[in-house]
Amino acid sequence: MENNKPTEISSSKMFEGFNKRYKHYSPSLGCSMNFHIYFPPSSSPDQKFPVLYWLSGLTCTDENFIAKSGAQRVASTEGIALIVPDTSPRGLNVEGESDSWDFGVGAGFYLNATVEKWKNWQMYDYVVKELPQLLSENFPQLDTSRASITGHSMGGHGALTIYLKNLDKYKSVSAFSPIVNPINCPWGQKAFTNYLGDDKTAWEEYDATCLIAKYNDVAATILIDQGDDDKFLHENQLLPSKFDEACRAAKAPLLLRMQPGYDHSYFFIASFIDDHIRHHAQALNP
Repeated sequence: MENNKPTEISSSKMFEGFNKRYKHYSPSLGCSMNFHIYFPPSSSPDQKFPVLYWLSGLTCTDENFIAKSGAQRVASTEGIALIVPDTSPRGLNVEGESDSWDFGVGAGFYLNATVEKWKNWQMYDYVVKELPQLLSENFPQLDTSRASITGHSMGGHGALTIYLKNLDKYKSVSAFSPIVNPINCPWGQKAFTNYLGDDKTAWEEYDATCLIAKYNDVAATILIDQGDDDKFLHENQLLPSKFDEACRAAKAPLLLRMQPGYDHSYFFIASFIDDHIRHHAQALNP
């Protein structure tokens, strides 16, 4: 068994804090994984920071958000550590894992696969269980008991479903252009068929629109930003109106902001990330 203690592989100062990249062996995924932490500047040696997990979208790694979002500016002033995992296992060489951009490598969908071929795709357990434990054991400056979660597209789907199923673990949730009703969109149907098989009840366990009816004891308002010039919105991959209807029916607090002229890119994320960091700061630093 390889040592799963994280090894630092890069460090860059930014807004008086540091972006640090680590690698470690993941028992739940059966491979080596990378993740980033942005540590805000510390005012005292025993200061502990709450954590905000960012889950990235299809084709992304742990690097995209750190390089492109600009989230570190407000995370620095608010005293929030950013935790950015990768989007899937890598290097396992499962047949077909890289055949398409929306399935396999870079497309873990933050679920626990049950189909034998994809048994290493356990990104739900990695994000919810393994990574928080790894952080708490190795980084005393992080207070993993104060955690929130956010993400983009596939990662927005991950953030919402993980939050709704673990309301005791996260103080707040937000998302950019999330896939909120995957059982009814092509991306979700492709991923769920391959990872979970044909049992549609298993699919519903990873669908925010289905889950909100069951797990609606939401304290903090759910914040979603969606660009109205997003091609995936018009291709019916994202379906925010379905989630909006489900939240209304469940009386769950949702702030869904349609942003005129914005697309699905990191330009969109960078334009509104400050609002999201502050949204989580309110819940994490009451």
